Amino acid sequence: MTLNKGEVILLGFQSIEQKTTMKQIEANKPELKSWVHVAPDSDFPIQNIPFGVGMPPGKTARVCSIIGDKVIDLLEAWDLGLFEGISVDREVFANRHINDFMALGKEKCREVRQRISELLRVEDPFQAEVHSGRLLVPVSQCQMLMPVKVGDYTDFYSSEEHATNVGTMFRDPDNALLPNWKHIPVGYHGRASSIVVSGTPIHRPVGQTKPADSDNPVFGPCKLLDFELEMGFVVGRDTRLGQRISTAEAEDYIFGLVLFNDWSARDIQKWEYVPLGPFLGKSFASTISPWVVTLDALEPFRTEGPDQNPEVLPYLQYKGKKNFDLDLQVAIQTENGDEKIVCNSNFKYLYWNMAQQLAHHTVNGCNFKVGDMCASGTISGKEPESFGSMLEISWKGTKPVQMPDGTSRKFINDGDKVVLRGHGQKGSVRIGFGEAAGKIHPAKEWE
Repeated sequence: MTLNKGEVILLGFQSIEQKTTMKQIEANKPELKSWVHVAPDSDFPIQNIPFGVGMPPGKTARVCSIIGDKVIDLLEAWDLGLFEGISVDREVFANRHINDFMALGKEKCREVRQRISELLRVEDPFQAEVHSGRLLVPVSQCQMLMPVKVGDYTDFYSSEEHATNVGTMFRDPDNALLPNWKHIPVGYHGRASSIVVSGTPIHRPVGQTKPADSDNPVFGPCKLLDFELEMGFVVGRDTRLGQRISTAEAEDYIFGLVLFNDWSARDIQKWEYVPLGPFLGKSFASTISPWVVTLDALEPFRTEGPDQNPEVLPYLQYKGKKNFDLDLQVAIQTENGDEKIVCNSNFKYLYWNMAQQLAHHTVNGCNFKVGDMCASGTISGKEPESFGSMLEISWKGTKPVQMPDGTSRKFINDGDKVVLRGHGQKGSVRIGFGEAAGKIHPAKEWE
């Protein structure tokens, strides 16, 4: 068979991407068991091994992992010599973020993940269990910190159902999608500094809004505060200015994923977004889960994405399964502790996948740095119970959600806690993300 130059290049790209998909990742094997107790419904079995940053009692911040309800202190593991034979400096684990760890490259990070897997197995050839008092900390006693130092952040708009719902509400239902939507992964540059870890209090934002019955804007607290159910991916490899990443290469640059709640002040955004898009309505806060689940751990959950019609341009075309079957959930908890699940969605619903997002983002030569983050945009399905924002769930406030305590919600009230959860399930193995939770506090007074 004779291949032309373009086909040779494409095959070269595929060989890079398929290093993980063409062979089974040993740390993912479903038969693995640990000497650490893991509840059947835990997001963190031995097959997960995500990475984050924690502060155990009386200790400094350090890079950690988790199994079941126990945080694994990777700095202690290094000090105990449990990473012997893997050339990783101690400072990588004695770190306030996982950026330096990700920057080691996927192969080195896989070595570390593999070693952690070996340490946790029932067989435990490294006798880690005898050191469990130093290695393992109950998650309830460990303060989880922002896992990544985010340099730049981009928010996409990649769910067809969400974009259609919004277009139907605010424009012409017969032309809900703008003309460019099925040709490019639409996105905008967001604010990295206000991305916070789960549990961080969120104060209701203030700004300008324009009431429907007024000719002029007014200033005050947001009245239409919303959540947006999203997933974020973390870039683990630098690119050069001018460098383009193909869809076949893209996953070599994606280290892992987090749950992502892109809080939204709908009334502030509505007044400000023309002509340059979201600004204060989005930049006040975004909440992420504390654990970055590696792309390797999510391999078992690959699935086909939606058909893309019309056919996309060549640089956005891809081969293989680039979507992931991950169940996503949003719950609202009232101040008295009652919880109402308001959304059950799935990451597989995305029209534009992560590989296409990264390929489009870099096609103009835009460069990425380790730790940069991209979010998917609100993830909605076709059915109302899968809508990923209160804007859609309450259909712009016309269909209030009844809460267990007898109150109702059109949007999010002060005192409400919004909790995002997500996991993939295949057979007996469940790989999850924990929670991305944030409680809404009243708007701050002028200081």
